[in-house]
Amino acid sequence: MMSLDEKIFGQMPDGTPVKIYTLKNPHGMIARITEFGAIITELHVPDRDGKDGNVVLGFDDLDRYLRGHPFFGAIAGRVANRIGNGKFVLDGQEYALAKNNGPNHLHGGLKGFDKKVWKSKPLPAGGHSVAVEMSCFSPDGEEGYPGNLTLTVVYTLTDRNELRIDYKATTDKATPVNFTNHSYFNLAGSGDILAHELWLNADSYTPVDDGLIPSGEIKSVKGTALDFTKQTAMGARYKETGLKTPGYDHNFVLNHSGKRL
Repeated sequence: MMSLDEKIFGQMPDGTPVKIYTLKNPHGMIARITEFGAIITELHVPDRDGKDGNVVLGFDDLDRYLRGHPFFGAIAGRVANRIGNGKFVLDGQEYALAKNNGPNHLHGGLKGFDKKVWKSKPLPAGGHSVAVEMSCFSPDGEEGYPGNLTLTVVYTLTDRNELRIDYKATTDKATPVNFTNHSYFNLAGSGDILAHELWLNADSYTPVDDGLIPSGEIKSVKGTALDFTKQTAMGARYKETGLKTPGYDHNFVLNHSGKRL
């Protein structure tokens, strides 16, 4: 049967208690999500042989997250990824943002959504799913962004072994929004991921400079280390991407004609 439990995960330095929720389905899939950063701390998925494994990186206590981490499982925002030189122009006005990545703004700034204690509530259970709602408020001017913004994120675990994430944001001024969940996956549950095989429905990518800021170009992946149009091991070409640190930190342009905002 589907189940949802909650308990105290820890306390913030000011004494604010922080909850963590455990969502389970009858097939052995388990998701744990905390109010701090709306972080997915664990995601247990049985493999083809029924063996359990936690396939995301995270910590088992709040203090470890408070000491700093590379956005493990958190909601990044208002804008995920980098904004070059920590500024942007919107409707003819320039906005200066907090700089927390050299000269750039990264994942919402010095106190992005990953560092907030979100409000939470379990949602009424359906016959085939359980869900928890997380919400946070970002006031006008926070980290340099215009407008009061409220973000609601719903995590839903289904009996089909799906973990769905739905986002809804409202604001009283025009403002950029680009949220993501920043989970790190290891489908083996341990060890490295160099043998993981990846296929992407993406014929193009956005080149970046030394600071990982997109140049504005869109280029073909053909003949590059970024070509995953055929199933390829992650470790096969990761040292050939041209980045200072070997690996992949690029945006891929997916092949679909989806809706645009």
